[in-house]
Amino acid sequence: METFNEYHLNPEQFPFLKSLQDSWKMIRDEFTHFNNYASDEELKFTYDILGPKSKTIKTKGNSKYSAFGILFQGKFIEEYIQLHHIEYPDYGTDDASENALILRKKYFPNLTKAIVKVNSIADEIVRNVYFGTFHPGLDIKLHVNFNPHMNRGYLGLIVPEGDIAMKICHDKLYWHEGKFLILDHSYPHAPHNYTNYDRTVLVVDFFKPDQPREEVMRFEQEQVTQRMHDNPYSLGVFGKSDQAPEEDFIKYGLAHQLAWDKALG
Repeated sequence: METFNEYHLNPEQFPFLKSLQDSWKMIRDEFTHFNNYASDEELKFTYDILGPKSKTIKTKGNSKYSAFGILFQGKFIEEYIQLHHIEYPDYGTDDASENALILRKKYFPNLTKAIVKVNSIADEIVRNVYFGTFHPGLDIKLHVNFNPHMNRGYLGLIVPEGDIAMKICHDKLYWHEGKFLILDHSYPHAPHNYTNYDRTVLVVDFFKPDQPREEVMRFEQEQVTQRMHDNPYSLGVFGKSDQAPEEDFIKYGLAHQLAWDKALG
């Protein structure tokens, strides 16, 4: 029987996520259809523009993590781009926003409906929704995602067998297709994919339901403002505060990771 604690949370505590979980096959099918049938231009735009980018969370070697999504800080991507006046090397704010809207409506109508349903019954509790793919060999350095008011849910979409897991504190946890893995990411964690296949989940960040909404909204606004100032392509998801202190690497048996930067040049 699965055990839960302060950082590995029971999905049954969060019934508002049920409509997303019930739609997992449709969401997976939208993801695979997009990757199989979108044009090269659409794919490039999506992975360049619609994915939260981090400057602080590091991986070992050349193995990559790719992500793109449609909801950030409670706003659909086209609204978020406009709100923050994000400019890209190849796109102005208006062009990027317009293209993002077209792609969201064209390829992800079921995911959009599921998000709207959740937030309509749970007072805008879901803040970020994006696809996250771990490519083979991925090994991510220990880090935190600092927001004491937020939990992160992973809805398994494509999960191969083998050693693909999340090390969080002293636990090693696994993803499963059609199920949520829910973590408090303010605790140190380091995921990896030691298989030969991609792993894709739907990442769903949501406010902790038991905390005052006014307080968590104020914290989110202040944090996102700082993150967007440091890196507008983070889409407010990642920031400098995500770095884990060196003592955590030692505490959780990952001291070898401290040598990565030097060893990799």
